[in-house]
This record gives sequence, structure tokens and C-alpha cells, in this order.
Amino acid sequence: MARHNRDGSGEDQLGRSYVISYQPDWFYQIKVTRDLPSGRQSTKTLFRNPDSPQASPGSRVRTRIDSEELGLSFEITVEDPNGIVRRVTIETVAPEGPDAGENVGFTVSRIRNRRPRGTPPR
Repeated sequence: MARHNRDGSGEDQLGRSYVISYQPDWFYQIKVTRDLPSGRQSTKTLFRNPDSPQASPGSRVRTRIDSEELGLSFEITVEDPNGIVRRVTIETVAPEGPDAGENVGFTVSRIRNRRPRGTPPR
């Protein structure tokens, strides 16, 4: 049986705070991508699930992202009865606060994205 969502938190490259609600048996990590004042783009791990999966996540998983400072508050739901979804990318625009109008991207991952040692990249 699927377990209830857990809460975690983190800060992005500019020190903005976020609260993440995640399904502990599906969620591995969330990364945030921001445009920097230099014109470059930066990606940072916002939060990583400290626990390993312990049960089947069920066919429907929810992830919620909130940042009071930026006025961001949304939830994604993934219907995945066969367990084939590995990553979801979301692009938002901060509606208010010090970064109003700026793009904020999120990548929610289900599993580690590592290849075994000695395996060439695809």
C-alpha cells in the first residue's frame, strides 16, 4: 500500500525557500533551474529524499511545490500504473516577489540517473 506524502524543504541559487510535499516511495529528488543575472543558467538540487523506497508507490503520485517568497504554489499528479515515468519537468514563472516574471524550472525525478561504472554514455 502507498504511504502518505512527506514534506521537505530547500533553497535555490538565490536563497529563495521552497517546501516540497512528495510521495516517499516514488520521489528521488527535485532540481531547480534558475536564470542568473550573468545571463547563464544554473541547476541545483533543491531536495533529495533521504529514504529508500519501502513499498509500491501506487498508480497515482502527487508532488507539491510551494514558495511563499515567489508566490509559487502548485501540485502535479502523475497517473503511472505501470511505473514507467522516470522524470517530469515543469517550467513556471514567478508571479510575485523579488523575482516576479522570471522563469523557474523544476525537474522531479523518480530514480537516480546514474550509469554503472565503465558504461559509455548513450
